[in-house]
Amino acid sequence: MKPQITTQPREELRKTLLAARRALTAEQVAAWSQRLLEHLLRVFPQPPGKRIAFYAPIQNEPDLRPAAALWREQGATTLLPVVIAPRAPLIFRPWTPDTPLVPDRYGIPTPNEGAEMTPDVVIMTLNAFDARGYRLGYGGGFFDRTLAALQPRPLVLGVGFEMGRVESIQPEAHDQAVDWVLTEAGAWAVGRSGNSQIVGLY
Repeated sequence: MKPQITTQPREELRKTLLAARRALTAEQVAAWSQRLLEHLLRVFPQPPGKRIAFYAPIQNEPDLRPAAALWREQGATTLLPVVIAPRAPLIFRPWTPDTPLVPDRYGIPTPNEGAEMTPDVVIMTLNAFDARGYRLGYGGGFFDRTLAALQPRPLVLGVGFEMGRVESIQPEAHDQAVDWVLTEAGAWAVGRSGNSQIVGLY
């Protein structure tokens, strides 16, 4: 899909694309999520790591819980992120389909109990994204701080809908690029160098 060319400031772009995604119907979200899942599992039919952090979907985000459940059956440990302080890196706690979740200060379903674990794979949502793998989240900077702090750096998969693809998010010095971009249209390995070459499309 051709990226949107935009000169909107980052915060304005974030709000515009979030509003557009919130306006999607449940049927559209389900259909696009299913296509995205198919691409994800084609690229990673086996768990991409031993400890995989993903997210509980909110605001019409792609629902990856079926992939997480499958990878758990194959031996992976699945984790959810937890905010512990406004400007601190995230921590991660184990998730299973039976894990009780409670809304955190941002309304995100979160496990409030469980051992802290370090992921070797992190899957995050893309509200806006570009071909170099840079993304806009919700503006809190949590994932950028977390990825900068994790050593060794985990494999990072960014997932979103094509409606969020833009020519450039105008990345800043603190922004952390993802290693893969996956949408309902396909999967692209963008690499950590930040170059824009598409090296994997399914």
